[in-house]
Formats: sequence, C-alpha cells, structure tokens
Amino acid sequence: MRPRSWILRCLLLLAAGAAAADDGGLTRAEAERRAPRLARHFDAIDSDGDGRITAREVRAWRRAKSARGSGSAGARAKFDALFRRADSNGDGALSYDEARRGLPRLAPKFKRVDADGDGRLTLEEAHAWLDARRRGVRSGASAR
Repeated sequence: MRPRSWILRCLLLLAAGAAAADDGGLTRAEAERRAPRLARHFDAIDSDGDGRITAREVRAWRRAKSARGSGSAGARAKFDALFRRADSNGDGALSYDEARRGLPRLAPKFKRVDADGDGRLTLEEAHAWLDARRRGVRSGASAR
C-alpha cells in the first residue's frame, strides 16, 4: 500500500459516512469504526469543536500537517522527551551506555553524532545531526 493511500481511503470513508449520516460529518464513534487511523487524530481534525469531522476539516488538517513537515515542533519535542528519559544520570548528555539503553537506534551512530568527540552526546549535537540528516547534508562522516 502506498503511504498516502490510507488517507484517500479515510477521506472516501469519511465522505461515505457523512453522506450516510446525512449530517455533514462523522462523530468520534463513527470515525473509530470506519476510519480508525483517522480517528486517532480526531481532536486535531475537529477544528470547529462540534464533535464531528467533515471532509473539509480532514483536508485542512492534512494541508497543515504537510506544511509542518518532518521537522515539526511536535516531533522535536517527542525526541527531546526521549533524550531526557534516556539521560539516566540527569547530566544533560548521554554516554554511549545511556544511548544504547534509552535510544537504541541512535547508539550505532553515536560517534558520528558526537560532534566534538568527547564521548558525551548533548541534545544540541543530536539536534544538529538530525537537522543535517533531514536536509540531506553530509559533513565529514555520513549523516546516516
């Protein structure tokens, strides 16, 4: 299945549900039944707060989500929370062992991300590496 095909299916289900309900939208319960992946974002989609989501609200939500891109503040905040949770001694930096235990996908890249080579990975170094990776920039070693 193509990545965006579920969105199209959800829009079709939403349109069918709205037409079937004859009231211009889906309630949370209807969305959970007919489009569960969409229902997970119900509150964000229901822009007018009427307890129903319409095809227009879904389209507006998708446009806004696309405009934010992969470097959204929400994604960064989630990463920051994971980083802080992995920092078991609370010193503001991750040792290799902390990264291995708390951020196992980052641990194999530890030496590349540790820009100053001090054996401690700071949140700033992680942000710089992630930003460079998103831009596709390779400085010195590969950003992979």
